[in-house]
Amino acid sequence: MIELPPSQSFFSDLFANQRAALWMLLSSRRAFRSVNPSALQLVFLAILAVLANTLFSWLTANGEGHFNSQGLASYLLWPFIALIAGIFIAQRNGLGRLVLVPVILWLAADIYIALFQSLLQYLGLINRLPDFILPWMNSLFLVLFIWQTVSLVLIFAKQLRWPWWEQILILVGTIVTLAIWQQAVSSQPIWKVEAQVEPVVLSEEALYAQPRLLDDMLSQLQKGVFGETHWYFMGVAGAGYQDVFKTEVENTQRQFDTRFGTLGRSLALINNANTQATLPIASRTSIARALARVGQQMGSDDVLFLFMTSHGNQNIFELANDPIGLNSLNPQWLRETLDRSNIRWRVLVISSCYSGSFIPALQSPNTIVITASAANKPSFGCSTEADYTYFGRAFFAEAMRDQNSLTAAFEVAKKLISKREKEAGYPPSSPQMQVGTNIATILPQIESRLFPALTETTSPPEISLSTSVMPSLHLPAMKIPSQHKIAAVDSPN
Repeated sequence: MIELPPSQSFFSDLFANQRAALWMLLSSRRAFRSVNPSALQLVFLAILAVLANTLFSWLTANGEGHFNSQGLASYLLWPFIALIAGIFIAQRNGLGRLVLVPVILWLAADIYIALFQSLLQYLGLINRLPDFILPWMNSLFLVLFIWQTVSLVLIFAKQLRWPWWEQILILVGTIVTLAIWQQAVSSQPIWKVEAQVEPVVLSEEALYAQPRLLDDMLSQLQKGVFGETHWYFMGVAGAGYQDVFKTEVENTQRQFDTRFGTLGRSLALINNANTQATLPIASRTSIARALARVGQQMGSDDVLFLFMTSHGNQNIFELANDPIGLNSLNPQWLRETLDRSNIRWRVLVISSCYSGSFIPALQSPNTIVITASAANKPSFGCSTEADYTYFGRAFFAEAMRDQNSLTAAFEVAKKLISKREKEAGYPPSSPQMQVGTNIATILPQIESRLFPALTETTSPPEISLSTSVMPSLHLPAMKIPSQHKIAAVDSPN
């Protein structure tokens, strides 16, 4: 049973409540001998507590920022919970004056805690705290915060003789509530400093360098030798705000140049804030110019390997390079641009979410289209710290390193991606591969000029691929349906 002392004058009750808070912080039931709850005391202590916590928040912000009403609302959440708890305790024990006791004790104790924290914060600002204390400041504040509330629960548990299991349940519930409340207060302080976001700017150097960078790259693209089959590589990194796309294109271009013989016949268009002054950006204009130049340099027997990686949506491949305003790509635009370039034999690899939606527009008898996902599914792996997406790692870094054909590499990549998606708990991205009827017929021949192992072991005779139908080549036709579907991956792009 709890017997509360009678109320006296306002200031007598105020001092009594402050004494009660000190006893509470010592987990002593003597707190109940001093506390004098009233509505006026509640309002006054709440104002003092808000002022003390505002002082602490202001010192933490080093005097900068502004008052944050949302932070005030977050702070008042726990006193409100203490008030609700007081209602239940009062009803359970038949003593109406108990309603305000928990919230008054909590607020009175919080004034002490907030003023003590403010003192430490101020001493830290004027360099009057020992260096060994500074790393422990946040932990100390957290301990004080927990101590204040747990002490309140303990004195009620001892005074009202709650059973052990009830004490455990209430303590666990209190700690969980404290964790949630502390999260809200830390993210929304009463005195808030807005994060300073540095504006993204395009330097004058980058602005004037871009036309020259693109012209230089296109002028260095070598012409194919008549009567021979060459592969040309073109990489496009679309989303400039994540390094993974830049790194993936650079790694893949390096792989094609060193292993697949495209050195002098490869180019890359990259969106990234760190390369705006050193590499050509990927825009509709630069992509169209690059494809046109590739078409000029390619012979009728040559093959383009176009690799595009970015975020995307259905029928959208994102091009982003702030602060430049770029229009993203759609499959119809890409198909029309490829057709205007007069590039005949095409291997198009699109790595983005929902990239399968590009297949209907891009497919043709002379084209292989490989996508990292189905038309209605995302792909995975485009985290900022990664050097490949799931699809890029499986297809380029692993499968094409060990296989001697595109279809075999795709099958291997599909299995690797499926395994990683299952391990990560992701839904299947269902990568796709569509092989046109004409290019399927000549696929063994053009692959022999791409994969070193095939060239070394089989050394097929040099032949022309310039005719649209290939019966004169007498090549064994591969049984690949025109809608050959297989797998690959990226990250919710």
